Amino acid sequence: MGSKTPEGHRQEPDAHTSDIKPANPQVKAGRNGSSSADMDRGIISDEDDDEDDHTKEEAGVSETSNSDKKQKKRKRTKKNKKKNPATTKQTTPPRVPLSTLFPTNEYPAGELVPYENTARTTDEENRYNSRLWDDDNFLRDYRKAAEIHRQVRQYAQKELIKPGASLSAIAEGIEDGVRALSGHQGLEPGDFFHAGMGFPTGLCLNNVAAHWTPNPGAKDVVLDQNDVLKVDFGVHINGRIVDSAFTVAFEDKYDNLLTAVKEATNTGIQHAGVDARMSDIGAAIQEVMESYEVEIDGKTRPVKAIRNITGHDILRYQIHGGKQIPFIKSKNRDKMEEGEVFAIETFGSTGKGYLYDDVGLYGYGRNKDVSGAHLRLASAKSLLKTIDSNFGSIVFCRRYLERLGVSHYHLGMKNLIDNGIVESYAPLVDVKGSYTAQFEHTILLHSGGKEVISRGDDY
Repeated sequence: MGSKTPEGHRQEPDAHTSDIKPANPQVKAGRNGSSSADMDRGIISDEDDDEDDHTKEEAGVSETSNSDKKQKKRKRTKKNKKKNPATTKQTTPPRVPLSTLFPTNEYPAGELVPYENTARTTDEENRYNSRLWDDDNFLRDYRKAAEIHRQVRQYAQKELIKPGASLSAIAEGIEDGVRALSGHQGLEPGDFFHAGMGFPTGLCLNNVAAHWTPNPGAKDVVLDQNDVLKVDFGVHINGRIVDSAFTVAFEDKYDNLLTAVKEATNTGIQHAGVDARMSDIGAAIQEVMESYEVEIDGKTRPVKAIRNITGHDILRYQIHGGKQIPFIKSKNRDKMEEGEVFAIETFGSTGKGYLYDDVGLYGYGRNKDVSGAHLRLASAKSLLKTIDSNFGSIVFCRRYLERLGVSHYHLGMKNLIDNGIVESYAPLVDVKGSYTAQFEHTILLHSGGKEVISRGDDY
């Protein structure tokens, strides 16, 4: 999710998140999982031995009866084995919680990339890093969120995103998948803070670069064969947000645009690391992206790096932190630091390479620095209570409010915006007739290397 410059879109951390208790642990059938899983590993329970001994000791029991019982036992064993695989494979659409697929809570690591210069790493840094990543299950939460993102987006790529599909159906399919795999529907106060969407699904067509999502009551938009679609969504586990995006086009004429942006994002990842300067990363991104041009309908256009939207660091329950990574050469002297989490993303355009606010609404974000104690409008007070108990500092949209059963909220929302308690976000667009593309990954900066946590086989 891009951060608009120069002011940026910051969401402050939820003041109540320190009081949130961890989600209920999964109930295990036994120390090593289910009985069928034990059998698959060759572990035999004591129950079967006891039954056999008891049968042998009973008088008057025929050998035929014993044989029948053994046959029945073998049938039950086969039946259990047939059932087990059904609980260890993802469904279509994805509905099996990740806690079921990974009962040990060990989730796949992302792409691990060592730094070119490892001489800077000291024993003290390693000790600090160990504390940083191991506390509060930091890596477990991030890797779980990343695996949910991979499974849901790959389902969307195969089953949802195709010409003739409505953008509402795509958004709902993605968000239903995230909620099902995380195991949290977010319909009860406080449940959303355990896991769910990191921000509303962005589905941006053509010259719309960022921050567009379907709104209830609006005319539905249908995906066309000639469209260029950006898909940007986030997944969070206990406030650890994975932010990743990709672009889909059905016509070959857009290939160079997509390649330019994907290569630029990978260049940004390559140059990212501890002590890397934002200005150097931005210069490298711009050089790669603007080395491409694209021919569309007989007209050759240069690919331009969009200059007023940036990548960003990610904080807990806060998609945009205080650091920005431009896509162009700049005077930004900020450095990346060990232990930080960044969304490395790039946007390229065949237009002017500059975005402005369009009509419409993407979503809302709570400004935690502003109190609602002075509010007088009853509807605004009630709406603020709903926002604080269901979203906190995570960006949300109208669909999310109405999913909770909230209605007639527009007057109250206007009052919250007018008082600076809530900020609204508009779609960001380049000039009409232009095409934009986006690719994005979340990276974690370890002491000895970076982990591209959201990397997958698709991009």
